Amino acid sequence: MIRAYAAKERAGKFEQISFDPGPLGDDEVELKVEACGLCHSDLSLLDEEWGETQFPLVPGHEVVGTVSAVGRSVTHLKSGDRVGAGWMARSCLTCHNCMSGDHNLCPDSQGIALGRHGGFADAVRLQAAWAVKLPEGLDARSAGPLFCGGITVFSPILEFGVKPTDKVGVIGIGGLGHLAVQFLKAWGCEVTAFTSTGSKAEEARALGAHRVVDSRSKDALKAEAGRHDFILSTVAVPLDWNRYIAALAPKGRLHTVGVVSEPIAVPAFGLIGGQKSVSGSPVGSPAVMAKMLEFCARHSIAPYVEYMPMSQIDDAFQRLREGKPRYRIVLENDFTA
Repeated sequence: MIRAYAAKERAGKFEQISFDPGPLGDDEVELKVEACGLCHSDLSLLDEEWGETQFPLVPGHEVVGTVSAVGRSVTHLKSGDRVGAGWMARSCLTCHNCMSGDHNLCPDSQGIALGRHGGFADAVRLQAAWAVKLPEGLDARSAGPLFCGGITVFSPILEFGVKPTDKVGVIGIGGLGHLAVQFLKAWGCEVTAFTSTGSKAEEARALGAHRVVDSRSKDALKAEAGRHDFILSTVAVPLDWNRYIAALAPKGRLHTVGVVSEPIAVPAFGLIGGQKSVSGSPVGSPAVMAKMLEFCARHSIAPYVEYMPMSQIDDAFQRLREGKPRYRIVLENDFTA
């Protein structure tokens, strides 16, 4: 039996449940959960913002743990291996996207907490291909948020060929943005942090930002015109997109990983005149996850984390709802034997 924390209704409180996961699939592993990060996407699932939530809901998709059981066809992992798991729990492995290495774009993919029970539990199951080993030198206790927040901002750096010589802007210095700044600084880029919170200016510089721009100031944004080769938006709120398009250099790209609730209105001439682009992306493939973890270990990159016991999950969700974490919450398994 697996024990977990489940919400049985929209925006509901969590209660402990036990369930029988059935036989372990041949291509699956079971992980003994050590800790699981709390992401804003978990709150979106709890609040049914996306219309995909199934109750009872066991969220949690930033899992770190040890392999406790392996399916018959699994050869690359063994019991005792320390691994992490993120948003994805399964892909078909045979479609064109999977065969091209873009497993995260598989049309038949399954989320770890969509239609199955996620990581706020003492154990979780997933396809072994999506369980990624943690390299030596990486702090396992804080690594969970890398498997969603981290890979979400790392993947487009690879996908769109961001160069060390590029000038890159990061919009929003929060759960995603604070990792993006660290990645891009280590990548060699000139990093500009766009933030609406004045108190975060020094934090952004401590993370590695070379410059900080007040995103509430129209004059400050106007002064950025033509500067940036790549701008990464990590926020989930509508912005003055025209000004950020104007802030791009010729052939520049505005890329969003924040789930904005409204359509992004972009002027055609603003794109055409400078051959600019607007794009978005989801998480990343297992191979890109592995590259990200190696990069983090090499450059001592880690999320800024607050730790709470998993039994305080309601308090953790409320803290996230109020926007208080700096910058991620990790819930540590405190199920008693």
